[in-house]
Amino acid sequence: MADLEKLVEELGKLSVLEAAELVKMLEEKWGVSAAAPVAAVAAAPAAAAAAEPVEEKTEFDVVLKDAGPKKIETIKVIRQLTNLGLVEAKTMAETAGAKVLSGVGKEAANDAKAKLEAAGAVVEVV
Repeated sequence: MADLEKLVEELGKLSVLEAAELVKMLEEKWGVSAAAPVAAVAAAPAAAAAAEPVEEKTEFDVVLKDAGPKKIETIKVIRQLTNLGLVEAKTMAETAGAKVLSGVGKEAANDAKAKLEAAGAVVEVV
């Protein structure tokens, strides 16, 4: 039972977008429709456990660890990457651990990381 509890805990951490993507992946893999939500929900934990070790990670988050000494440059880059307003970008730059981008491809994540690091920020791709 401990494994099921861990799986439920992990699934509970999913964002709405991630949960929707999981449902879509399950529909494709098993050839079912979301019209039968009981079957999809009951199958979701098993699919998530089986899919994790097999599939290579395709979506990444770009996390800002520190804005660095040139905070204004970092804010400008955040605004370019996210289309946020000045206040939101400033708040993000001042918040350690803020996700600048979420669920992007590897190339986009590495590009964003390079731009933010060029502006002086400390960034991590997760």
